[in-house]
Amino acid sequence: MALIFANSPWREAYTTLTETVVGPAYLGSLYIHLDLSLASWAADGLLAIFFFTVGLELKHEFVAGSLRSPKQAGVPMLAAVGGMVVPAVFYVVAILVLGDSSALHGWAIPTATDIAFALAVLAVFGKGLPVAIRTFLLTLAVVDDLLAIIIIAVFYTEAIHGAWLGASLAVVAVFAWYIRTRNPRWWVLVPLFVVAWACMHASGVHATIAGVLMGFAATARPIHGETETRTHRYEHAIKPWSQGLALPLFAFFSAGVNLVDGGGPAEILGQPVVLAIVGGLVVGKLLGILGTTWLVTRVTPLRLAQGIGVRDLLPVALLAGIGFTVSLLIAELSFGHGSEHTLGAKAAILIASVIAATLGALTLRWDAKQERGPDMNRDDLPDEVTTVIGDEEDRKEH
Repeated sequence: MALIFANSPWREAYTTLTETVVGPAYLGSLYIHLDLSLASWAADGLLAIFFFTVGLELKHEFVAGSLRSPKQAGVPMLAAVGGMVVPAVFYVVAILVLGDSSALHGWAIPTATDIAFALAVLAVFGKGLPVAIRTFLLTLAVVDDLLAIIIIAVFYTEAIHGAWLGASLAVVAVFAWYIRTRNPRWWVLVPLFVVAWACMHASGVHATIAGVLMGFAATARPIHGETETRTHRYEHAIKPWSQGLALPLFAFFSAGVNLVDGGGPAEILGQPVVLAIVGGLVVGKLLGILGTTWLVTRVTPLRLAQGIGVRDLLPVALLAGIGFTVSLLIAELSFGHGSEHTLGAKAAILIASVIAATLGALTLRWDAKQERGPDMNRDDLPDEVTTVIGDEEDRKEH
């Protein structure tokens, strides 16, 4: 819808809509800088909901999920690091070779993986494969998200206002205490969330970081005699809002690349930043993940999980090239909204995500049709794998 609207005869209306400013600049005599465009509200405000669910997922994985055992999570964690470093290096080298040093600030754009899209493609096209492959991709994507959050906080914060940051962290601490009480109420949690977000936004640190911190504050083990963890309960309650409202609206305001007035498709798609991002996400991710995994399993005692072979990592590495949400956010943080580099970067992200998803889907179907050996991970022990993707999801749904 964004692409159609941004290139239609009504494209000026789309630009006007995205640039419409809503919100107060002052609260009394206090400057709070909440007079934001709708596009900024989508990127800074609505994405905080998405990053809250990311925080919940991170907390669960660290306490009770795939990241609780460094030995088991070691290979995908290191693969995630390689899958971020190599695309960044690929981007920098491509930009320098193509002679557009003004775009170097976007080096982090091809480092991100969209966990929701990647797992969705795996669920649809990976039926019949061992569920350990899903665990590997989930672990890799979660670590990728964590590192992307650190990159945003460290490299895309221009100035920090200590008083506002301290106020935000104080409200986050109150939120963390209250969410662990016996019966926390949503009508108390939501205002605390909004205040912590607003203070974080005023501090100069990207406001979505507040969402991650508050998601991480929820408990990942049952408390007060409950049978369900708080992370699972809140994730179940918030995900419909995150996936049904926050992400679609963010995509609508961010993915509208005007190819008509921006010099035409040839000029926009001919920018060095386009080749650098597409190559970083598709080729860089593939080389980074496969190369790191090969190196780690050769020179360290770490091994792939039972049932996973080297060939299974080909579709996983391709799926990791679906950047989308976080990549679009970093593109705006790198170049600003509406600049020439931003248009090219967004177009490249969309192109690379489609290519990565398509290649990932095709290689998943190819992999599922291949005969599987008794020792796929080559640890000289027979694999004991009975659960496959599809069966596991059907069991959970049942």
